[in-house]
Amino acid sequence: MFLEVSWTDPVTGCHGYLVVDRLVRGVASGGLRMRPGCTLGEVRGLAEGMSRKEALNYDPAGRYVPLGGAKGGIDFDPRDERARGVIERYLRAMRPLIEQYWTMGEDLGVRQDDIDEVLAELGVSSSVVAVHPLLDDLAAAKARLAAAFEVQVGGVGLDELVGGLGVAEAVVTALGHLRLPVEGSRAVVQGFGSMGGATARFLAEAGVRVVGIADVQGLVVDEGGLDVEHLLAHRDRFGAIDRAHLCPGAAARPADEWLKVPAEVLVPAAVSYCVDADNEHLVTAKVVVEAANLPVTADAEARLAARGIPVVPDFTANSATNSWWWWTFFGDIGPTADEAFAQVRTRLRHLVTTLFTHSNRHGTTLREAAQALCDANAAAIEARFGDDAA
Repeated sequence: MFLEVSWTDPVTGCHGYLVVDRLVRGVASGGLRMRPGCTLGEVRGLAEGMSRKEALNYDPAGRYVPLGGAKGGIDFDPRDERARGVIERYLRAMRPLIEQYWTMGEDLGVRQDDIDEVLAELGVSSSVVAVHPLLDDLAAAKARLAAAFEVQVGGVGLDELVGGLGVAEAVVTALGHLRLPVEGSRAVVQGFGSMGGATARFLAEAGVRVVGIADVQGLVVDEGGLDVEHLLAHRDRFGAIDRAHLCPGAAARPADEWLKVPAEVLVPAAVSYCVDADNEHLVTAKVVVEAANLPVTADAEARLAARGIPVVPDFTANSATNSWWWWTFFGDIGPTADEAFAQVRTRLRHLVTTLFTHSNRHGTTLREAAQALCDANAAAIEARFGDDAA
């Protein structure tokens, strides 16, 4: 662990944290989240996960060399009218670390627009300014990323789609390895924000029947398959679906029933620790694909493994959002949807296939297989950069 910072907001008294788990070439990457109940332990675990997520996508032939891992977290309700002020004061306090070590962006409960606006007010040119010295042509890199953020597909920004596309590709690849059909397989997605919404969209496009979506208000189900595009058109900025616009056949149920909906695929895409030892027995899916960070506790995952239910770990399944930023910024891909989608699909298909192959060959879980790949890549990065990767 390189650095841990605890912060107290002088106005509301809420607490915030920053953990830098590891530096590579002097820089670490990870987002800022805001949710009631966020703890230092949670942020520490997320920072460690970012180190794994970065290392997992190391390609020695690529321009982008994975960074270290970091994470920020604030224990506050993002729906509170005071939330933006809290973010502003937090970023002001963390400014020296943002400028030197921490490349950061949005995460649960925090929007990139708010981060960019606050940093501009503070005179910081970018939320990833710490990585600028590593670029050969900073102007070209900024232009590529700016152009990529202007791209929309079906009225949705490319930056809000790539993460969910990666999760959906992980689901499709996992179904293939489990010898389950993609067409007609059922999925339940918990969370309908940027990640969950995009995941549901691409699953539906692939032919998976999305039969349940859980949001902050509860659960929406339809055994025949939900009209995902219709629901996306009737959600707010926090991913809450307007129940007044449900299609015929769709029904609203209590939130705690999301694990009970019969499905082959379970995609937790919202909060951490939502599948634990107390509710794991309710899972009937054939595979769990983690779109959120740390949604399945270690003891629950062990019990799922004992029941023959594999879990595709978060730092594999949801890695595309982070990697897309850097692939674009460093110039491995151009600022187009075609290049982004092709890279995400190819990379996630390769990663998930590698995990299943290792798991089957060595009798490990998918998480253990992913960790082995991360360790090998981290060792290669350290050998390449020496003391700058520590």
